[in-house]
Amino acid sequence: MTSPKITINGDRLWHSLMDLAEIGAYDDERTGLRGVNRLALTDADAAGRRRVVGWMEEAGLAVRIDRMGNIYGRREGTDPTAAPVLTGSHIDSVATAGAFDGCLGVLGGIEVVRTLNERGITTRRPIEVGIFTEEEGVRFGTDMLGSAVAAGRLTMEYAHALTDRDGHTLGVELIRTGFAGPTDVRLAPPHAYVECHIEQGPVLAEHDVPVGVVTGVQGISWQEITIHGRAAHAGTTPTQLRADAGLAAAQIIVHLRSLVDSGEYGELRATVGHLVVHPDLTNIVPARAEMTVDLRNPDDAQMARAEEALAAFLRDLENSRPGLSLTTRRMAKTAYVPFDHGVQKVIAQAADDHGLEHISLLSGAGHDAQEIAALCPTAMIFVRGEHDGISHNPREYSTPEACAHGVDVLATTLLRLADQD
Repeated sequence: MTSPKITINGDRLWHSLMDLAEIGAYDDERTGLRGVNRLALTDADAAGRRRVVGWMEEAGLAVRIDRMGNIYGRREGTDPTAAPVLTGSHIDSVATAGAFDGCLGVLGGIEVVRTLNERGITTRRPIEVGIFTEEEGVRFGTDMLGSAVAAGRLTMEYAHALTDRDGHTLGVELIRTGFAGPTDVRLAPPHAYVECHIEQGPVLAEHDVPVGVVTGVQGISWQEITIHGRAAHAGTTPTQLRADAGLAAAQIIVHLRSLVDSGEYGELRATVGHLVVHPDLTNIVPARAEMTVDLRNPDDAQMARAEEALAAFLRDLENSRPGLSLTTRRMAKTAYVPFDHGVQKVIAQAADDHGLEHISLLSGAGHDAQEIAALCPTAMIFVRGEHDGISHNPREYSTPEACAHGVDVLATTLLRLADQD
């Protein structure tokens, strides 16, 4: 028999979201809005973690922390030997974030547990709520880091040795913040994993539906390119004698856009989100430029072709400019990950039972779900955002009603999965 649908307390969920958003809050001058800056394993992130762990314990969850700082809160089922149903996300942010990215999935999971407790509902399988470390990747340079180590794609030794731009290692920061836990980081395969997340895009709004059933996550490639040129006086050095690292960086950016516009690489997207030049002075030709390249593509073969096209351009650029040299460093790469059709069906049925229209869509952003999908059947629930779905920005916003709808679907989905044999 199918478990009944359950409805969570939307007001309480919203209060939790707004409460957590005050930790790491700042006033954004560009938008005039209140934003969130809670980079992974900073003091703000540690304070947010402590707040959420407190809510987990208040909800009766048994909390454990692993050696990557991943946090799990467990609600036992009637069969403690059964593999649990896992939900969650992350609470670390980019430097210019809103209140919802990642946080909705974690706090939504806790709200589901509160609701089950209040209604005296027991499940056959345990339910766990996870908080994964450094999902954003902006501080230590590798996204979905905690979940990637938990799933076995990356080693803990690799992750602990990663450094931020100030030279702090992740391993030392785990110790400093008190989140270098004692438990094994390798996660035993759950029965299923479901992550509720804001869409971070405009598709649900364009279709005027509140819920998305996510079919998978497109491939992601991150590279860092360092261009070494030669400093020179801006007024006295003839153009033909310059080795201008800044100009080379600009040429790379333009070439990336030409790859996208050519249509030869499928649904390729390319972004240079970080660019600095040195010595960064008005009247000196840049001697060095450092930049990142973010490529996205739902087709792994097309992604490989785009990466090779970029590599060929970098070789040609270096060979055509005397005094110029380029080095590249792989920061992260994940392949296209399809989600489980069975879990998608449970999500879709839950949305139907709540009277919520839904569509199926591919995620353009990376999520912890794509890592956990290597361990167990996995899928995601997307929640509609406002302002064209803008995210990683203080304008990021989902209404209280939209958040409640998404977590209603999450609650019913988790209950039904947790009652499966």
